[in-house]
Amino acid sequence: MKITILGAGNLATNLAKALKRAGHGIVQVYSRTMSSAGALAEVVGCEAVSDISLVRGGADVYIIAVTDTAIRDVARACAAHCAFLPSRGSCSDGDDRQPVVIHTAGSVAMSVLDDCAARYGVLYPMQTFTKSRELYFAEIPCFVEGGDAQTLQTVTLLARSISNNVRYMSSADRRYLHLAAVFACNFVNHCYELSAEVLQRRGLPFDIMLPLIDETARKVHTVAPAEAQTGPAVRGDRNVMDAHEQLLAADRRLKDVYITMSKSIRGNEE
Repeated sequence: MKITILGAGNLATNLAKALKRAGHGIVQVYSRTMSSAGALAEVVGCEAVSDISLVRGGADVYIIAVTDTAIRDVARACAAHCAFLPSRGSCSDGDDRQPVVIHTAGSVAMSVLDDCAARYGVLYPMQTFTKSRELYFAEIPCFVEGGDAQTLQTVTLLARSISNNVRYMSSADRRYLHLAAVFACNFVNHCYELSAEVLQRRGLPFDIMLPLIDETARKVHTVAPAEAQTGPAVRGDRNVMDAHEQLLAADRRLKDVYITMSKSIRGNEE
């Protein structure tokens, strides 16, 4: 497929690379800054633009990988000159001559594109992305949705060209999936950051935590998270928790997080 990428951030970069490796043609990359657009365009071998009015029509698929609040604005800005909507007397909604417009957000409903394109859908790769880290995309679960059966088929085929784990999921369910991902990834990574902060204050390196972090992640592949929980809070070891809180007495933020997390682990027992 001929694909235009609208966005050049972490997800857009990884997705564009995966699509290029799968044999698709990336024809343009748009970003608000030419430096970002140019960096990705150079990698995937296409034109870079920083003026959205220069995004051309003629692509089979337009992938919008921008911040959630900008999805609708980007789609609307491209709709007319990229023929997202059929002109009078031309093809109708759902006609396969219309380009497919896809957004990649986990927490945004597909309906955000309702009045922006005739054919639209969602391709949400559930993973944490960083530009500088190359990931094996085939293992990344991709959740798809389409405004009609034909469009869903196109989005699914596109997703299956880069991932071995493609599933349909409604916008309503995807919101909860994204929420769960925030707990499992973003909040966990923030806990790593807090751990590093505690260690740094004593001049201790964070890499001494890595074996513990790795085993914690490995364990939940075979053991339910509730069963895998260890530590003073799940044991109800008040002496240890009081000692920890004393060590954090000078830092209200860290202490509050510690108390809140410990209470959550204990559930209704406190």
